[in-house]
Amino acid sequence: MDLLSVKKAPRPVKVVQYGEGNFLRAFADEMIDIANEKGVFDGGIVIVKPRPVFGQDKTDAFRTQNCNYTVLLRGNRQGKTVEEERIITSVQDIYRSTEDYEAYRALAGLDSLRVIISNTTEAGISYEPGDRLEDCPPKSFPGKLTKFLYERYQSVGGDRQKGVLILPTELIEQNGKKLYEYVKRYIESWGLSEEFLSWLEESCIFCNTLVDRIVSGYPKEEGKALAKRLGYDDPFLTVGEPFALWVIESEKETLSKVRALFPLDQAGLPVVFTDSLKAYQEQKVRVLNGAHTSMVLGAFLTGKNTVRECMEEDWIREYLKRVFLEVIPYVPQKKEQVEQFAREVIERFENPFLQHQLLSIALNSVSKWKARILPSLQDYVKDKRKLPDCLTFSFAALAAFYTPVLEKDGRLFGIRDGEPYEISDTGEVIDWLRDYLSPEKKESFLKDFAEHTAFWGEDLNAYEGFVSKAGRYYKTVLQNGAKSVMEQVRKD
Repeated sequence: MDLLSVKKAPRPVKVVQYGEGNFLRAFADEMIDIANEKGVFDGGIVIVKPRPVFGQDKTDAFRTQNCNYTVLLRGNRQGKTVEEERIITSVQDIYRSTEDYEAYRALAGLDSLRVIISNTTEAGISYEPGDRLEDCPPKSFPGKLTKFLYERYQSVGGDRQKGVLILPTELIEQNGKKLYEYVKRYIESWGLSEEFLSWLEESCIFCNTLVDRIVSGYPKEEGKALAKRLGYDDPFLTVGEPFALWVIESEKETLSKVRALFPLDQAGLPVVFTDSLKAYQEQKVRVLNGAHTSMVLGAFLTGKNTVRECMEEDWIREYLKRVFLEVIPYVPQKKEQVEQFAREVIERFENPFLQHQLLSIALNSVSKWKARILPSLQDYVKDKRKLPDCLTFSFAALAAFYTPVLEKDGRLFGIRDGEPYEISDTGEVIDWLRDYLSPEKKESFLKDFAEHTAFWGEDLNAYEGFVSKAGRYYKTVLQNGAKSVMEQVRKD
């Protein structure tokens, strides 16, 4: 068998997708493939590579297998380990935005076009002052999109029925709103007509989205074994977890239109249409991301290196359950829904196929603690009039992990079991920490850390007993290790 011979139904191109990476191919393209199979969408995708090609170009290799490829979902679902593969046939073609510019440009005039999806990394939604309308194409993604939409407007003669739905999946808050603002900025700087702006505002819908699925890409170490198992070799195979969630936000007035243009929920897919994704955002940040941040720094200091290793320890699992008890009551969703999400988080952490490194999650932990943990701590204190044990410990673990011991080439290191690990954060954080290399300043480290308002937006000393409680945890971690504290706080 080969992927070129896989039967592929001819479908009208309804989706232009900026971004060829593993995430979109194992997330959006997989969902569209299922929706096609179930008869609720009937749309093909053309992928546009948004960046100029440097080095090895795999575009032609992807075409030689008719743009078909394999998605392998592996992990836990409802207590069972699953491995499911699907050959994706939803992609009709792939263009390089620069090298295949004329073919890419022609997509703007397609009568069948309904949806634009993007994943150009968080840095992709940005403004490039040097972009011009005459560029083929402009450098930035928002610049490319503005020109593409302008050419569509011209091609359809300003027909108000020929607008498109725009779904950015870049991992920034209000991604749709920010993309729209940059498009409007280009319209202004390029001197495009008021009529075009009017068409854009009345005919096109920019949605904020939240996406959630871990995609690890091609498993190099298993390539030969997978080829033997599948009966064919697929260099574009990509691996992801079974869990997925796609929340799409639009105003109440346009919600039904958005759902009609992109009816993936009718295929039973985990796609949610809402006029406010704030509650879903808070659920993900506080429960999933908050669980990561509250666990990984302390767990790393006990000798663990991956999330999977953590989940093999009953005392860490019990600690996480206690974290959820402190967080779940303050997530603005139905309690049953949040509890179900928390159970899914545990299953995802237990995924035997993923090796999620704790040091990777620990990157930039100061801003992560502020965004993921502090709001839950604030709500808990307001409600209970006392400090939460696990969330307070998480700050002590953060402080212990961030206590600098060595400096080399401007980089700071902590020590675990006699071995150095790098403390990776912003320049502002590293510069502040550098002062605490001196032994005489270490005694006040946790107190100073807590009251540094530039990090937290407030002085954490304002929470009665916080520095005292966190300080006790901190000293115990430094003297006896984090395990003893984590075992204790999950019992308190």
